[in-house]
Amino acid sequence: MKHIFKDAEEKLKILAYMVEQSTEGMALADLKGNVIFSNMAWCKMHGYENPEDYSGKSLEIFHNKEQLENDVIPFNKKVKAQGTYSGEVGHITKQGKIFPTLMTTTFLKDSQGNPFALAGIVKDISECIIAEETLRESEQKLFHAVQGNSIPTFIIDTDHIITHWNTACEKLTGFSAAEMVGTKKQWMICYDKERPVLADFIVDGAPGEVIDRYYRRKQYKSILVEGAYESEQFFPNFGEKGKWLFFTAAPLGDANENITGAIETLQDITDRKETEAQLRQAQKMESVGRLAGGVAHDYNNMLSVILGFTDMAMEELDPTGKVYAKLKEVLTAARRATDITRQLLTFARKQTISPIMLDLNKNVETTLKMLRRLIGEDIDLAWVPGDSLWHVKMDPSQVDQALANLCINARDAIEGVGKVILETGNRTFDTAYCAGHPDIVPGEFVLLSVSDTGCGMSKDIQDKIFEPFFTTKEVDKGTGLGLATVYGIVRQNNGFINVYSEPGNGTIFKIYLPRYEGKAAKIQKESTKEIPPGRGETILVVEDDSLILELVRNILEKAGYTVLIAGTPKEAISMIDNYTGKIHLLLTDVIMPEMNGGELARQLQSLYPDLNCVFMSGHTADVIAHRGVLDEGVHFVQKPFSRIELEKTIRKALDD
Repeated sequence: MKHIFKDAEEKLKILAYMVEQSTEGMALADLKGNVIFSNMAWCKMHGYENPEDYSGKSLEIFHNKEQLENDVIPFNKKVKAQGTYSGEVGHITKQGKIFPTLMTTTFLKDSQGNPFALAGIVKDISECIIAEETLRESEQKLFHAVQGNSIPTFIIDTDHIITHWNTACEKLTGFSAAEMVGTKKQWMICYDKERPVLADFIVDGAPGEVIDRYYRRKQYKSILVEGAYESEQFFPNFGEKGKWLFFTAAPLGDANENITGAIETLQDITDRKETEAQLRQAQKMESVGRLAGGVAHDYNNMLSVILGFTDMAMEELDPTGKVYAKLKEVLTAARRATDITRQLLTFARKQTISPIMLDLNKNVETTLKMLRRLIGEDIDLAWVPGDSLWHVKMDPSQVDQALANLCINARDAIEGVGKVILETGNRTFDTAYCAGHPDIVPGEFVLLSVSDTGCGMSKDIQDKIFEPFFTTKEVDKGTGLGLATVYGIVRQNNGFINVYSEPGNGTIFKIYLPRYEGKAAKIQKESTKEIPPGRGETILVVEDDSLILELVRNILEKAGYTVLIAGTPKEAISMIDNYTGKIHLLLTDVIMPEMNGGELARQLQSLYPDLNCVFMSGHTADVIAHRGVLDEGVHFVQKPFSRIELEKTIRKALDD
């Protein structure tokens, strides 16, 4: 390459120009430390107008006493020892302003290698220091923000090394900041500390392939490349039963928008996931309930016809004949279908009930004999009544139904000999307890517990036991409605039910019913007396289903009553206007065209105040309740009904 300088003189001029134009301070001093030369950058940096102001003076004028002792003397020793040295040295201006510098000093030597001067280059690093302090302050604020966050939070750099690990992370995972910061062990959070599943994570870098494979995954790259990441994952080995964790992550950057790492959070959402599962389960059950309620009316009407006409046909036949036996099977099947329908409606909380205030202890005691017959002689039934038991308000038949289903369930879970324990007691739940139990509300409750020494259940089965038609029994051994019925009874009475079970360790069902203030009613035993026949009383039957209408007329006429029939409310009103005799009782369907049974009864009773009424319906309780026909003291018969049920209700209404 051709030399660009013409001669040494031109070369010196160019070098001098470069020195003068430099933004960094440059100075020469003799070996005693006196200034020989400095550029304008050095001059201005130290607050002087002209280099001649300090020419020939000692370099010490650019430092105060503290700087000389702490910075300059140690610095000069290193320069003498090494020949050239760079380091931070404090300087002071003519006006007394102190500023930090990065100074580089070297000895200038002659051709024989002997030093003859000192050359120094100084850079004011005040802004760098301020920037570093600002950065440290930002990092400190970030540290405190992360550390004080109640959500488990940690930070990683671009090499995936943890730089921050807050207290909430320690509490959730059991791993301390000392164990995690400076490592790539962040995914140890997915595993229980006492029994880690992937030993690869325990020691950094060995073998390391597992970590590398994970970080190459697209979803993790999205943290640093696409700008965000979130995920819900279940970790079966985290804790005793596993945990659902919700991860979020976002990139961190510097002032130049360069990615420096990522901030990540993780939350234990196990309770939320369980609540969501319970909500989905409740919605599924509600759907089944709506389906059951939707078909109940027509289905109950058909069952009423089947039951009624079959019963009447059997009365006209020889009980020893073949036709009688076949009709008996028809009747049994129809009654079974009736039971299933009522169980579905009970599960859906749409069955009609007659709640009264009860002493649950007395109610249970009346069923013990029946329950012992249900579970058999090989199983011991223990009864542990609670002292000073509070009252509840519910239909006594529902208590019997729930106990029967739970005891049958317990019996089927026990192989050979075993034990079933019935227990009652008072329980109070406060707000603090309910905060961790979303199914429970604060208040006072009466406990009814049924426990057994049977085979127990797995968690998967426990999650499904209250679903209608779910059963673990063999085909034709169960409908899967027993526990669904119990669930419906409890919920209809504003209570809740819990189950505790483990395979091989039996099962405990705990029913909690709200405490009810009041005096307990006596349990009425079913009368075994023969139903008195009719005495010729006139009954007006109003029913829009012609088959039901014909069935009821046949039953009542055979029972000794005079029967008038009408297919619509308007027809009934017209009939009673033109009828000259006395009508003793109105038997009417509740839901009909033109007007409902309650409206018809009120209209007729305004004309005939002594007219007794009995209502009948195949609709669900929620449909007919607001029409006033389920009020206390009102006579009501639920379809499908048997001949005996209808005759009892009619006779009672007339006698009242």
